[in-house]
Amino acid sequence: MINFQIRPDKLAEEMADYSRKLGHGVENLIDAGEIDTGVTARTAVYKEDKLVLYRYDRPEGVEASNEAPLLIVYALVNRPYMTDIQEDRSTIRGLMDAGQDVYLIDWGYPDSSDYALTMDDYINGYIDRCVDHICEAHGLDSINVLGICQGGTFSLCYTSMHQDKVRNLVTMVTPVDFKTPDNLLSAWVQHIDIDLLVDTIGNIPGELLNWTFLSLKPFSLTGQKYVNMVDVLDDPKKVKNFLRMEKWIFDSPDQAGETFRQFIKDFYQKNALMAGEVEIGENVIDLANITCPVLNIYAQQDHLVPPDASTPLGGLVGSDDYKELAFPGGHIGIYVSGRAQKEVTPAIGEWLSKR
Repeated sequence: MINFQIRPDKLAEEMADYSRKLGHGVENLIDAGEIDTGVTARTAVYKEDKLVLYRYDRPEGVEASNEAPLLIVYALVNRPYMTDIQEDRSTIRGLMDAGQDVYLIDWGYPDSSDYALTMDDYINGYIDRCVDHICEAHGLDSINVLGICQGGTFSLCYTSMHQDKVRNLVTMVTPVDFKTPDNLLSAWVQHIDIDLLVDTIGNIPGELLNWTFLSLKPFSLTGQKYVNMVDVLDDPKKVKNFLRMEKWIFDSPDQAGETFRQFIKDFYQKNALMAGEVEIGENVIDLANITCPVLNIYAQQDHLVPPDASTPLGGLVGSDDYKELAFPGGHIGIYVSGRAQKEVTPAIGEWLSKR
């Protein structure tokens, strides 16, 4: 039996400290003001339907050291401002500091009019036209591409079909093998009738997907972090940073029904990318068609895209210049942690500048 000793004076002291933090916290929450999304200046250079292509303004005195611009292709799930969440936690800023000329695709918020959009529309349509726009603006035949999470999978498919337009490819926390034993998300969706789901509700609500992701780690993501929040409530800066993350977590766009149908059925349920059986439009995706240099970055504690889901890429691409970078963190930490700012973006910049 464990003998607990509770000292009334210590308990009263802790309760007083807790009450003080809560009091300051209420004031800081009220004074937090508008929660900004994305902190780096940018310019919209191309628009189509809901999509906006942004070019980020380089900081004064920082010149691009790479002739080829870098296009970031983010996932359809959640919003891309995670890559630019705050000034000292910005993948975008880190890439520009590393000499890259950065563009990013913002997919916007699909509505019922976008239900019929397919993966072919997204990849051979939107992505391809964004690449063409950048190539034309810079007088180039090819550019560099950085794909993140699902956007990395889209980028692999795109490069397989359009290798001539991609000079170098970087993938971050990108799933390739969708049926690894440690992939809880994959295990959950194996027996869902996706056709019935999409045929019944059309576009998939972002809230549904968001709560699915939170349920993968319910204690830490829906309970413990709010208990721990008390320890930062008396610091206005930390409160605002916490609210930025909360805004991003719950800012979840709906998913176009037909794209969701194909992505879940072909990639998660059939694991067709590994088998070389994914069909995009009139093309069968063969990752061996990717012959450009590839940098594959994965997070060692990623619960959404476990390392074993990313690392098979090396055995599938046809590139003679393939490199992996393991980051000791999670799916979100690879963008926003202090260590990521020191290690990940400089490594990407150095790798690209050598090619």
